[in-house]
Amino acid sequence: MLDVSGNSLSGEVPVQIGNLSKLQQLKMANNSFYGMVPIEIKQCSSLNVLDLEGNRFSGEIPGFLSAMTGLKVLSLGGNLFSGSIPSSVRNLTQLETLNLGHNNLNGTLPEEIMGLSNLSTLDLSGNKFSGEIPASIGNLSQVVVLNLSNNGFSGKIPASLGALFKLTTLDLSKQNLSGELPFELSGLPNLQVIALQENILSGDVPEGLSSLMSLRYVNLSSNLFSGHIPETFSFLHSLAVLSLSNNRITGMIPPELGNCTELEVLELGSNSLTGHIPADLSGLLRLNVLDLGGNNLTGEIPEEISKCSSLTSLLLNGNRLSGSIPDSLSELSNLTMVDLSYNSLSGNIPANLSLIPGLVYFNVSSNDLTGEIPVSLGSRFNNPSTFAGNQDLCGKPLDRKCEDVAVKNRRKRLILLIVAVSCAASLVSLCCCFYVFSLLRWRKKLKEAAGEKKPSPARASSGASGGRSSTDSVGLKLVMFNNKITLAETIEATRQFAEENVLSRSRYGLVFKACYNDGMVLSIRRLPDGSLDENMFRKEAEFLGKVKHRNLTVLRGYYAGPPDLRLLVYDYMPNGNLATLLQEASHQDGHVLNWPMRHLIALGIARGLAFLHASNMVHGDTKPQNVLFDADFEAHLSDFGLDRLTTPAAPEASTSAPVGTLGYVSPEAVLTGETTKESDVYSFGIVLLELLSGKRPVTFSEDEDIVKWVKKQLQRGQIVELLEPGLLELDPESSEWEEFLLGIKVGLLCTAPDPLDRPTMADIVFMLEGCRVGADIPSSADPTSQHSPA
Repeated sequence: MLDVSGNSLSGEVPVQIGNLSKLQQLKMANNSFYGMVPIEIKQCSSLNVLDLEGNRFSGEIPGFLSAMTGLKVLSLGGNLFSGSIPSSVRNLTQLETLNLGHNNLNGTLPEEIMGLSNLSTLDLSGNKFSGEIPASIGNLSQVVVLNLSNNGFSGKIPASLGALFKLTTLDLSKQNLSGELPFELSGLPNLQVIALQENILSGDVPEGLSSLMSLRYVNLSSNLFSGHIPETFSFLHSLAVLSLSNNRITGMIPPELGNCTELEVLELGSNSLTGHIPADLSGLLRLNVLDLGGNNLTGEIPEEISKCSSLTSLLLNGNRLSGSIPDSLSELSNLTMVDLSYNSLSGNIPANLSLIPGLVYFNVSSNDLTGEIPVSLGSRFNNPSTFAGNQDLCGKPLDRKCEDVAVKNRRKRLILLIVAVSCAASLVSLCCCFYVFSLLRWRKKLKEAAGEKKPSPARASSGASGGRSSTDSVGLKLVMFNNKITLAETIEATRQFAEENVLSRSRYGLVFKACYNDGMVLSIRRLPDGSLDENMFRKEAEFLGKVKHRNLTVLRGYYAGPPDLRLLVYDYMPNGNLATLLQEASHQDGHVLNWPMRHLIALGIARGLAFLHASNMVHGDTKPQNVLFDADFEAHLSDFGLDRLTTPAAPEASTSAPVGTLGYVSPEAVLTGETTKESDVYSFGIVLLELLSGKRPVTFSEDEDIVKWVKKQLQRGQIVELLEPGLLELDPESSEWEEFLLGIKVGLLCTAPDPLDRPTMADIVFMLEGCRVGADIPSSADPTSQHSPA
C-alpha cells in the first residue's frame, strides 16, 4: 500500500509508479497532482484500490483502467476529467466503489455501468450528464449509496429503484426530474437519506415515506409538491431533517410532528400552510432550525416554543401571525437568527431578547409593534430596516422620538373621534335625505296619477353622462421601453401579486416573478405605498430607464396609476443572488465557485458600480443580496436609484431614510446618514472580502469586523485561513494564488477608514482586470469578451 493522501504534493505522477509491481492499494487523494494519469499504472496488476480523488487530473477517463480487472475501488472524483464514461468500464466486474463525482463528464448514463453487479457505491454527482435515468439501474442490487445529484438528468424517477433493497442513501437533487415520486421507493427498508430538492417533481407529498422507519434525512424542497403534510410522518422517530420548503403544500402543520423527537431541522417555508403553529412542536428538544416563513399561518406565536432549547434559527416571517412577541423567547439561549418580519404582531418588543448571547440576525420589520425599542437591542442591531414598517415604534435606530409618537397617537385618537362623530352625523343626514327623497317620489306618483305632465330631462342628462364616461375610459397603461405588455397581462402573470410568486423583499417593496402566456418571464417590483406622485414618478422612471449597462439590472418599463400603484419592470434573473450562491458554495465544500468565477463576479460588480459613478449616481446599498445572476451567471447589480422613486424630494425626507445594510455600510455613512461614492467603494470592499474569504460580515463580534480579521490573518502569515473552502486547492506557487492575494489587497484598499484614501471604482476595475495574470476563461458567460453598452 502507498498512501500519500491529504498533503500538498503537486506535479505529475512519475511514470516509475509502474515499477511497484506488487502494489495493491494506491491512495493519492487530496493533493495537487495534475496532467494525465500515467499509463504505467496498469503494470501494477495486483491493484485493487486506486484513489486519485481531489486533484487536478485532466483529459478523458483513461481507457486502460478497464484492463485492471482486479479493481474494487476506483475513485477519480473532484478532478478535471471530461468526456463520457468509457463503455469498457463493464470489464471491472469486481468493482465495489465507483466515484467519478465533481468532474466535467457529460453524455448519458452508460448502460455498461448497470452490469457492475458488485457495485455498492456509485457517485456521479456534480457533472454534466443528461438524458433520463435508465430503468436498468434497478439491476445494481448491491448498491448502498447512489448519488447522481447536480447533473442534468430529466424525465421521471424510474420505479426500478424500488428493487435496490440495500439502498441507504439516494441523492437525485438539483436536476430536471419531473412527475410523481414512484410508490416503489416506500418499500426500501434500509433507506436513511432521500434528497430530491431542486427538481420539478409534482403530486401530493408522498405518504408512503412514512413506512421507511430508518429515515433520518428527507429533503423535498424547491419542487412542485402539493397536498397536505401527512400526519403519518410522525411515525418516523429517527427523522433528523425534514425540508419541504418552496413547494405548493397547503393545509395545516400536523401537531403529530411533535412526536419526531429526533428532529433537528424542520423547514416548511414558502408554501401555503394555514392555521396556527402547533404548540405540540415544543416536544422537539433537539430542533435547531424552525423555518415556517412565507406561509399563511395565523394566530399567536406559542409560548411553548421556548421549550425547544436547542433552537438556533426561528424563521416565522411572511405570515399573518398576531398577538405579542413572547417574552419566553429569551430562554432560547442558542438562538442566532430570529425573523418575525411581515406579520401582524403587536405590543412591545421584549427587552429581555437582548439577553440572548449569540443572536446575530434579528428582524421585526413590517408589523404593528408599538412602544420604545429596547436600548440594548437597538444598539446591538443598529439598522433601521430591522425595525421599519412599525408606525408606532420609536427610539434608536429609528429616527423617531418616542415623545413625537405619543403626541401623534393622541392626535390620531382625536382624529378618530372626530371621524366617528362625522360619520354618525353623515349617517343621520343620509337617513333624512332618503326620507325626503322617498316622500318626493311618492308625491310625484300622486301627481302623475292625477294627469300632470312633467318635462323629461333625459336628453340633457344623457349628453352630460356621455362626456363623463368617455373621460373615465381613458386609463393609464404599462409603459414599456421595448415590448408591448398591458397591466392586465402583468397582474395575471404574477397571479394577482400572489405570495408564492415573491422573489425578494426589501424596503423598496416586493419583487414578483411574472410568467406571461407567451413564455416570457420578467421581474416586477411593486413599490410600497407613499411613493412619488404620478408625474414625478414618471419623470424619474424615464431617467432610470436610460441607465443601461451589462452589469446592471436594466429597467424595462414602469406603471404609475391610482390608487398609489407603482410598478417597475426588470429582466428576470433565474440564478438568484450572490448571498444564496455563497451559502450554497459553503454547503458544497466549495465545488460551486472556483477562483475564475469569483474573479468574474467581483469584476462584474465593480464595472456596474463604476458605470453608476460615471453617471453621477450612487448605489447606497451594495451587498450580496443586490447582486443578481442571469442564465449565464453574469453578475447584475440591482436596487440602485430606487430612493428617487420612493421618497419625496424634500430635505427632511433624506435624513429619515435608512442608510445601507448592517455589516456593509461605511462608518461615515452611519454617522452622517448620507451615502457617497466613497461609501459605495467601502461596501464593495466588504462584498469583495466576503466573496474571497466566505466570511459573512454580520457573523463577527462588536470588537472585530471582517476587515480587522483579514488584516490579522495577513499579519500572522496565516493566508490559508483566508481561503474559502472552494479556494483551498489553490497552489501557493501558482499565479492564481498571487491573483487571490491581490484581490484581498484591493478589498483592504476599498475599506480604508479615511474615505479620501479609498480608490475610485474606475481604479478598482483597472486593478481587478490586472488581477488575472492569465487569460480569463473563454465562455459565453465571460463579460470581458464583450463591450459594456453605454
